[in-house]
Amino acid sequence: MQNKGLIKFFAILFALVSIYQLSFTFVSNKVKSDAKSFANGNPDKELKYLDSIGKESVFNLGFTNFTFNEVKDKQINKGLDLEGGINVILQISVKDVLKGLSNNSKNPVFNKSLADASANQEGNQTYIDAFFEAFEANSKGTVKLASPDIFANKTLQGEGGIDFRMTDSEAKKVIRKKVDESVDSAFGVLRERIDKFGVTQPNIQKLGETGRILVELPGAKDVDRIKRLLQSTAQLEFWETYKIEEIGNFLMAANESLKKTEVAKVETKAVVKDSISALLTNAKDTATDKKGNNPLLDKIIGQGGGPVLGLFSPKDTATVGGYLRRADVRILLGANQKYAKFVWGKPTSIKDEKGKNIEAVELYALRGNRDNVAAMSGGVVTDASDTFDQMGKPAVSMQMSGKGAKIWEELTGRAYTQKSNIAIVLDNVVYSAPGVSSGPISGGRSEISGTFEISETKDLANVLRAGKLPAAADIIQSEVVGPSLGQEAIDNGTNSALLGLLIVSLWMMIYYGKAGWYANIALAVNLLFLFGILASLGAVLTLPGIAGIVLTMGTAVDANIIIYERAKEELRSGKTLPEAIAASYSWKGAMRSIVDANVTHVLTGAVLFIFGSGPIKGFATTLLIGIITSLFTSIFIARIFLDWSAAKSDKLSFITGFSKNFFTNFHFDFLGVKKWTYAFSAIVTIVSIYSLATNGLDQGVDFVGGRTFQVRFEKPVEVETVKAELGKVFDGSAEVKVFGNDNQLKITTKYKVQEHGSEADEEVNKLLYENLKQHYSAGLTYDKFVNAYDGKKLGILQASKVGPTVAEDIKTNAYWAVLGAMIIVGLYLVISFRKWQYSLGAIAAVAHDVIFVLGIYSLCYKFMPFGMEIDQHFIAAILTVIGYSMNDTVIVFDRVREYLGGKAKGNFNSIVNQSINSTMSRTINTSLTMILVLLIMFVFGGDSIRGFIFAMLVGIVVGTYSSLFIATPVLCDTISAEEHKRIEEEHNA
Repeated sequence: MQNKGLIKFFAILFALVSIYQLSFTFVSNKVKSDAKSFANGNPDKELKYLDSIGKESVFNLGFTNFTFNEVKDKQINKGLDLEGGINVILQISVKDVLKGLSNNSKNPVFNKSLADASANQEGNQTYIDAFFEAFEANSKGTVKLASPDIFANKTLQGEGGIDFRMTDSEAKKVIRKKVDESVDSAFGVLRERIDKFGVTQPNIQKLGETGRILVELPGAKDVDRIKRLLQSTAQLEFWETYKIEEIGNFLMAANESLKKTEVAKVETKAVVKDSISALLTNAKDTATDKKGNNPLLDKIIGQGGGPVLGLFSPKDTATVGGYLRRADVRILLGANQKYAKFVWGKPTSIKDEKGKNIEAVELYALRGNRDNVAAMSGGVVTDASDTFDQMGKPAVSMQMSGKGAKIWEELTGRAYTQKSNIAIVLDNVVYSAPGVSSGPISGGRSEISGTFEISETKDLANVLRAGKLPAAADIIQSEVVGPSLGQEAIDNGTNSALLGLLIVSLWMMIYYGKAGWYANIALAVNLLFLFGILASLGAVLTLPGIAGIVLTMGTAVDANIIIYERAKEELRSGKTLPEAIAASYSWKGAMRSIVDANVTHVLTGAVLFIFGSGPIKGFATTLLIGIITSLFTSIFIARIFLDWSAAKSDKLSFITGFSKNFFTNFHFDFLGVKKWTYAFSAIVTIVSIYSLATNGLDQGVDFVGGRTFQVRFEKPVEVETVKAELGKVFDGSAEVKVFGNDNQLKITTKYKVQEHGSEADEEVNKLLYENLKQHYSAGLTYDKFVNAYDGKKLGILQASKVGPTVAEDIKTNAYWAVLGAMIIVGLYLVISFRKWQYSLGAIAAVAHDVIFVLGIYSLCYKFMPFGMEIDQHFIAAILTVIGYSMNDTVIVFDRVREYLGGKAKGNFNSIVNQSINSTMSRTINTSLTMILVLLIMFVFGGDSIRGFIFAMLVGIVVGTYSSLFIATPVLCDTISAEEHKRIEEEHNA
């Protein structure tokens, strides 16, 4: 090996750099461990401790120091499945952005196109592309995007805007740019909110041009609070209000009108004697009134007064809101009230007739106008801070700009004169509606008070300081992982990795002796390089990523096995040890096979990285890095030791007493049994396709959308009982399975998955809690059931939500990933082998393997004791199977090509059989090491990745079979008879 000294230099340098990079991870973990000990289970105390030492030196190398903030920025970050925390994908409503850019255009073609884009948007298609398609279809050239009543308005006129003379293609460029600017603005607002929230190492990034923003908050625990913080658009407005005396007659009239259509639907209950029902005393006291048949007024559960029209139960707000939006009801408003806007207040707690605390929501009527514009917008707020009001209750203080202060003074002056109130409305919710008792308020200071927790006022001040989002931000995908579950994943992953390393190392020593020791040294160096690169790149380590590292152990020795098997052949042919080593490392020796096999593997890994997301991208990252480091250590590091051993005249033979006779006289007629293997594979394929058509697959929420909860109980519970209980409240959409232990369930539902607001998420969480709390002993509160905390063992340990649009995108990505991987690898094989028959044989084998794995999952998912869902993890497994199947096939094909171009004697089939038999030791060894490490991951890796590992386990076994019994026979059968004859004549001349 030339330049051996240079390789040693770079290897040592790379090792030192890797150790240096990894040292930050060790130091950071030590500091975090100290913080946990100091906090003694108090997360706020732990966070304050870490914040307090952020700028203190914690790592002294003698020539330079690093603060804790610098150290943690350089460490290997743990993914949410290991660290615990919250991961969400927010979809910025491009529809709202377009409406804003059009100045809320009333153009029918424009509005129909918006609606059609929402209905017809396809997987992986952006909303703006769907809108442009819909606009072209609806306008048919009669209406332009640059029309004055659409985008050529005052908002978009001027430099860089839209001129009414523009063509649609010119206008599209400007519109796309403005939409991108809005998403950038939302990104900046969310980043500022998150930075102020106080989570260590938050991650926020835009996802291409989709209008989606990924937010990861490691260690975050308060689920509902964080979702509210992220989704709040911070649309702050100040409205004048109507008093109850002004709007009471309308409510009476509305109630009477609703009796005509709703009285049969109304539940009979007593009317609360409040200020509105008191207005009814002058009306005729009929029998129906006594029975409580008042569709609107009977829903009042608490007394109103001033700007509060009444208090209603949260479950009735949708119904009452629907009543008040009906055209036949709104027509009853007086001429000066026709633009009245009815909005709800912030939920509060009141006592019912029995003195029990119940939740209620106040109803307000705002003085609207033709343009539905507030008297003053929140854009005038320049600063906000959490404080306490005169009663010592939490509140939010605001400071306005000079312009805002002037408007505020006029507004409060008018309210003082008219003895009216000003509603402070945030995201269409009234937070407070104070009156003005001391004259106009100058200086531009104001305060929001009400029934707040301190954390709420902190968050409210935070979102007001950061500013409003340009459009609604919906959570279309989310995942919540508790820290205790993350620790379990770390323990499972670490144990399986160590055990895998031990078994692979032992097998290499038992099978190859001293050469196996050298391979193990190369494996250890490979792991050092792998972790060093992960640390250098700031990569995120996930549980599938750990699985990728364990797989890397199996593949790391693959190149060594190929080289060692070739060296054994060279030694048997009479070459000396140095000659055999040199020949095995040559291009005609093992290098060509190694390169071809690993290129196909890298190509499938790259496809996985491109189309994967989250943990799957982490799996692809470790797999790709592992392939590169494995090649370097196998080709260069191991060879340094082999050459050193040969120079010392060591007795290095690449065999042991245990393995010396393995496969030495192995002669099997692989092509002779092809009729049987074709028949077997045909039967399996037909059964698989039939099962897929009739039985289908257990598609996870990644593919169909939905909510999933991993819930742990104190003791085992009946699955059917829980399913029946939840089916009643989730409209029949409740799937319940045992997940791992008998006291742990996986609950899946599609209930309200299309509703993206934090209110819908909270409602689902509360329904889950209310219906499952009977299975726990007393003391498990809603907060403990839902939110994460250190040491959590009961309640929701993990929760995820995937919206229908994201599910469609994931499914589309999955199809393209699998199809793309097969096409790309097929093209590479055509280029490398220069005969389409090789590519066809490999593709046939891979298609066979994919169908086989899908068939197993279709046939077995209903009764297997572990999850067999088709999700992103499964697609990752399929792509990995494609990579390994190609790997095996390429090794066999390389030997077939070598024998067909060499001097082997016999007929065509005999020559091919000789080539296959010569690879058996390598094929079985590689497959065996892979199967062993996968079995370890399957047993010890944890419930969450068991289905993922099982798919790869089946795929590796089937891939080994197909490379021998499908790929090669297909190759031989597609080579013409004339070519068979030519090869035979050439070899036997």
